[in-house]
Amino acid sequence: MSSPKPLIGCSTYHIGTDRLPYEVYGLMASYIRAIQAGGGIPILIPHGLDEADLQAVFARIDGVVLPGGGDIHPSVYGGDVDHPRVMGVSPSRDTLELWLARAAVAQEKPVLAICRGHQVFNVAMGGTIFEDLSDQMDGAIKHDYWGDWPRNHLPHEIKIAENSRLAEIIGSPITKVNSLHHQGIRDLGRDLEATALSPDGLIEAIEVPGHRFALGVQWHPENLIQDDPAMLRLFEELVAASSG
Repeated sequence: MSSPKPLIGCSTYHIGTDRLPYEVYGLMASYIRAIQAGGGIPILIPHGLDEADLQAVFARIDGVVLPGGGDIHPSVYGGDVDHPRVMGVSPSRDTLELWLARAAVAQEKPVLAICRGHQVFNVAMGGTIFEDLSDQMDGAIKHDYWGDWPRNHLPHEIKIAENSRLAEIIGSPITKVNSLHHQGIRDLGRDLEATALSPDGLIEAIEVPGHRFALGVQWHPENLIQDDPAMLRLFEELVAASSG
């Protein structure tokens, strides 16, 4: 009899009645399909759970995905709460994902953090982010390829650090990635290592050295799994780490 597939907990977004006639907690299907393709079972985690319920959910899942989405509220990392380009904030989502990120590190539970999740992971560890790259990062290239570009558009390369977990998974020191963000890591959080950079020097991947699997990526590998086997391996390795 085969072992049960690992349960991979995924945080969700929230759409309120200011935008729809009903409330929604959800997740883009690309994340669900990527986790399934990697061999896991996705479990969606809503906002608003109290500490006891969060602990109960966390005890039952085997790994965590922190997905992309709107901006983190700048108050969380001591940023500019009045910056005009901050958009899509969700304090309840911030609370949930910061808790999940810290718990995953503290309890050695595998975690893959993607785009917003990559930034949340950094903030959870005491780091900061740029509210807007084009406004605040000297020499920033264009990173916000959304709207008029397909989600698998690959506008730039990243350089991956040797001997990193990411290098082991990707299998190459350089790879091309999609780019659907306007924010990024400014100051690296404690106990984190930057393991990939874009051509302008922006941190594109972070890891917790010594953790069995704690990886953040600024791009969206869930949109690339059909085009690039290395991107699928990110999910396969998350699931494998969540199995033992």
